[in-house]
Amino acid sequence: MIKKAIAVFVLSGFPFSAYATTYNVDPAHSSIEFAVKHLVITKVKGKFDKFNGKIEFEPGKLDTLKVTATAETASINTGVKKRDDHLRSPDFLDAGKFKTLAFVSKGVRDVNGNTAKLDSEMTIHGVSKPVTLDLEYAGAATDPWGNKVVSFSAKGKIDRKEFGLTWNKALESGGVLVGEDVELAFEIEAQEQAAKKAKK
Repeated sequence: MIKKAIAVFVLSGFPFSAYATTYNVDPAHSSIEFAVKHLVITKVKGKFDKFNGKIEFEPGKLDTLKVTATAETASINTGVKKRDDHLRSPDFLDAGKFKTLAFVSKGVRDVNGNTAKLDSEMTIHGVSKPVTLDLEYAGAATDPWGNKVVSFSAKGKIDRKEFGLTWNKALESGGVLVGEDVELAFEIEAQEQAAKKAKK
């Protein structure tokens, strides 16, 4: 049975780790946020209210981290309805056509204590591009209900034009209305996935 289990795991495309644990992202204690310059001088901040994800991780070994996550494009929230409706429109995310944004980690490198570089692939507006995030492992704990929890922070930057988000307006004073660089910030708390009980 053990040999068969190992074979299945290897054939699935993941390196085998006897101690890796799966965690489910807890949206109630996590956030996916972004910031974009407006009129060149200020930043508009926003977030996605609906998202989910899974983390595979062997505590104490940051290089074992694997992450998959999605966010609902229609859940974008900058606190201004008119602006959010525009961001959901075909000018930007086209939420009616592209329902989700996706994130898949590709590897961890440059590990230094609890920090590392997380190489990944992001899919936005139907376009997939490599993205590297600065990752920090905040630690592990057990909550008052006995759930084992891990926590991570990650930051990075993307060029929205690379994902086909090219809408803009020129300003009479020079420059453009909306910046091209999008700053990303993730605060993630995830609970250990409960083992499925075998049916009798």
